[in-house]
Amino acid sequence: MTQDELKTLVGQAALQFVVPGEIVGVGTGSTVNKFIDALATMKDQIIGAVSSSEASTTRLKALGIPVFDSNAVEELSVYIDGADEIDHHGHMIKGGGAALTREKIVAAQSRMFVCIADASKLVMKLGAFPLPVEVIPIAVHRVMRQFAAMGGTAKLRLNNGHPLVTDNGQHILDVTGLQIDDPLAFETAVNQWPGVVTVGVFAHQKASVCLLGTASGVKTLKFE
Repeated sequence: MTQDELKTLVGQAALQFVVPGEIVGVGTGSTVNKFIDALATMKDQIIGAVSSSEASTTRLKALGIPVFDSNAVEELSVYIDGADEIDHHGHMIKGGGAALTREKIVAAQSRMFVCIADASKLVMKLGAFPLPVEVIPIAVHRVMRQFAAMGGTAKLRLNNGHPLVTDNGQHILDVTGLQIDDPLAFETAVNQWPGVVTVGVFAHQKASVCLLGTASGVKTLKFE
């Protein structure tokens, strides 16, 4: 099966976690787009969605699924999103689509995080995928120096030759060369750096379940 077919498979499999009569948390990215398309087949059974990005909001609305502001919803039963990497404990690296801050916000108000991914995203240790970090623009170079002191190389993410601007009006650094041995401690530490909006390690808001698309079908991983 192609990677696109695997994404379709896990997107459809995620429907089993959608609770009828409630509002579902929806992430961002190419795999989530497959889930959104599948969600449209049961849109009459849910109240609507809380979205983690403008791109997902546009797609949801185009398919006739109401989108609610996260401030209007106290708690979500489930948040469904992809990952750039996920380890065997449910810790993830996210932010390839530049929506990491809003993804953490929606994940934090959800009782369950269901990660949908193809088998290539499962790793023994986080760090091969460049780590996204959302930063306030005036702090870019100072945060780059802090990563350099840790042995990492941070580059400003560009869009058509200009710094990419997130939905929150901030910039993204992509950091390579790091070994993330303790994701929880790493996330806690970097989030304290002045100017960092959030780091793309999801250890505090880790996955409860991962639906992994493999050549033999969808494999379900559950994490404590």
